[in-house]
Amino acid sequence: MTNGLKDGFYHEITPSGFGIAIKAGKVLFSDNSEFQKVEVFETESALGRVLTLDDLMMTTEGDEFHYHEMIAHVPMMHHKDPKTVLVIGGGDGGTVREVLKHDTVEKVVLCEIDGMVIDACKQFLPTISCELNNPKCEILVEDAIEYIKGKENMFDIVLIDSTDPMGPGEGLFTEEFYTNVKRSLKPGGIVAAQSESPFVNKNEIKKMYDLLKKVFPICSTYTSNIPTYPGGYWAWAFCSESVKPLSYLDERRCEDITKTCKIYNKDYHNARFALPNYLKELL
Repeated sequence: MTNGLKDGFYHEITPSGFGIAIKAGKVLFSDNSEFQKVEVFETESALGRVLTLDDLMMTTEGDEFHYHEMIAHVPMMHHKDPKTVLVIGGGDGGTVREVLKHDTVEKVVLCEIDGMVIDACKQFLPTISCELNNPKCEILVEDAIEYIKGKENMFDIVLIDSTDPMGPGEGLFTEEFYTNVKRSLKPGGIVAAQSESPFVNKNEIKKMYDLLKKVFPICSTYTSNIPTYPGGYWAWAFCSESVKPLSYLDERRCEDITKTCKIYNKDYHNARFALPNYLKELL
């Protein structure tokens, strides 16, 4: 069975032979950009509207907070005063929305290669993209691989909210790219990067963390559940030259931001770095 919309359902089947099916409704947007197929459709489910790229699940209105709160708040809380943030990918705007909950932030740069994703999400996923017009947000529609070259000492936090290591996201999984990201960090800077499903994408995770460990002296992983992603279980890499996970947590911001979140809180944060045995062995 191929992925995508067929016979009234959206299907996504993993290489492991299992996946999800969602009862689909009206297609709100469907077009091919220079890079990929971009589609937004209604569902007859608790998930609301769904964004897919090349027929692969990217985000849903119903469970997007599981991803966006984790990629943003876990690294942000470990920085004492994050003022400048770079989001690579993330054209749906959910990561930017969460970053801007931190009152220390003065500027967030969104570098997204595909302007069609941004435009479609602004029009059809307003609860996710709602902060893309914030004056603190600078949107760059360009290739992050080129953008990050030569950037030094610019960002407190870099969040790599990329697609899978294929198509337009493939070049974001190289040692050269991660090295350039490291150079772009200010002292005490932190990188968080989505790092696939520990259950479904074991080979991809192993390769990614082998690369990251060549570049960053501190490289850990944290995990959480995402109902509509492959396997329902997801990982993010936490990387820095000097900041160890759980070595510091901003109590004031944590308390304030927890009030705005559906999943994030201090206890949940601390538990994210506890890993199952099979993932420890893999890494």
